[in-house]
Amino acid sequence: MILAILQARASSSRFPGKVLKPILGVPMLIRQIERVQRAKLIEKLVVATSDDVSDDPIERLCRENGITCFKGKLDDVLERFYQAAKPRHPGHIVRLTGDCPLADPYLIDQAIDFHMQGNYDYTSNTLEPTYPDGLDVEVFRFSCLEQAWQEAQLPSQREHVTPFLYRQPGRFKIGSYKNNVDLSHLRWTVDEPLDLKLVTKVYEALYPSNPNFATSDILAFLDENPELKVINTHFLRNEGFQKSLMEDTLFIYNLSKKGS
Repeated sequence: MILAILQARASSSRFPGKVLKPILGVPMLIRQIERVQRAKLIEKLVVATSDDVSDDPIERLCRENGITCFKGKLDDVLERFYQAAKPRHPGHIVRLTGDCPLADPYLIDQAIDFHMQGNYDYTSNTLEPTYPDGLDVEVFRFSCLEQAWQEAQLPSQREHVTPFLYRQPGRFKIGSYKNNVDLSHLRWTVDEPLDLKLVTKVYEALYPSNPNFATSDILAFLDENPELKVINTHFLRNEGFQKSLMEDTLFIYNLSKKGS
């Protein structure tokens, strides 16, 4: 089975409650799930949120919309992923994050197919970014997730789930899925209010006439409205991961002090 796990929490430090912000009157998380559920190769979808009280509204939203929800540790997202996946016995997992309301179901299927055809342990379209930030897809074997869960110790590995895998190419067979045109300069993720403004403009323009609008439709719209392309491009990509890497340094330093 191919299981999609979409991680979402309300306690974002940069934009609290962003996954519940409305886009055309519907919470952003539901808009993303609408798109993800059109991917043909995903057999089951689980929203993995935390057991912190701040995330109770996410659990309630999922229940009201008939979406499976798992609650686990707030900061140890690797633990949360593993526990969400384990009872469902998947062969492979698709990792998605709840800040991508323009997720592309066709791209998700392409990445899964590339992963399966290449017999990879881990596949992503972010190792060498060529897609807009916000169309991120990761696919990996459950057996590899289990190894990461058992062995990973660094804060970046526990918080971001997959660095333990893709930073060990000698141990795991890594697949890098790339676009034929580099669009990595575009930012379609939602980490800041300006990001939501851009995404809302896209939905307002495209969704009413075509709820299944594609990446090509978004690109055409932005070509017609070039000022929107750049309203949020000054934000850094993967800022949260860079912060975790700094925490790794402190973690390693504290370990060395204990051992000395």
